[in-house]
Amino acid sequence: MVKLASWNVNSIKARLHILRDWLESFAPDVVMLQELKCQTDAFPHLEIESLGYHAAVVGQKTYNGVALLSKQPIEDVVERLPGDPEDEQARYLEGTTFGLRVGAIYLPNGNPLGTEKFDYKLAWMRRLRDRAAALLESEQAVVLGGDYNVIPEPEDCYDPKAWEKDALFQPESRAAFRRLLNLGYVDAFRALHREPQAYTFWDYQGGAWHADLGIRIDHLLLSPQAADRLAASGIDREPRGREKASDHTPIWCQLEDR
Repeated sequence: MVKLASWNVNSIKARLHILRDWLESFAPDVVMLQELKCQTDAFPHLEIESLGYHAAVVGQKTYNGVALLSKQPIEDVVERLPGDPEDEQARYLEGTTFGLRVGAIYLPNGNPLGTEKFDYKLAWMRRLRDRAAALLESEQAVVLGGDYNVIPEPEDCYDPKAWEKDALFQPESRAAFRRLLNLGYVDAFRALHREPQAYTFWDYQGGAWHADLGIRIDHLLLSPQAADRLAASGIDREPRGREKASDHTPIWCQLEDR
């Protein structure tokens, strides 16, 4: 079995102690991290490597930043989402490990609506679809995991009306996410879980965590070759309950060996 997980840590510096504890207790083989909020050379390589992980990192000062952690070497690394050579935001990282092609994604938020930020989100999603389609043509087992900043369906939100004017729940955002699935990718969580109100993000405001007012915006999308091996999936809520936690919690899946 290979256990993969994705987690928006919302600052690697602020959550390093929580990340270390989780890596030791949950013991994933491969991790996709988002929102590192540090430059590449400031990533805590020694602390991560001491736990037995290799790391590929694309950082950015103060904002964004993604990483791949793996208990096996990470090869053939791609550090930018193809399609716009002028886009310098650290939002995409791709590599091969455990015989899988794995992508770590931090998709743009897109708020506020009616601004260039929403246009950038939709353009980024078009580029992601193109890359996802190209990866399918390779016939590899592919896992594209991360913070997609998209609430796919009303059941993935505590109160859909509260999000009607948010970029995460716009028809255009949701349609762009569906286009990824229509290529042939499988939502690893929904493939095995139909229960509503299963969340990966709870805002820091308004007691959202304690009232379970969450949304599901972190996803693991599997190519058919990976989906055929899907054995388990879930959301690990424990890290969100920690003191000074990220506002996201990890989502994970297990794939059977080939």
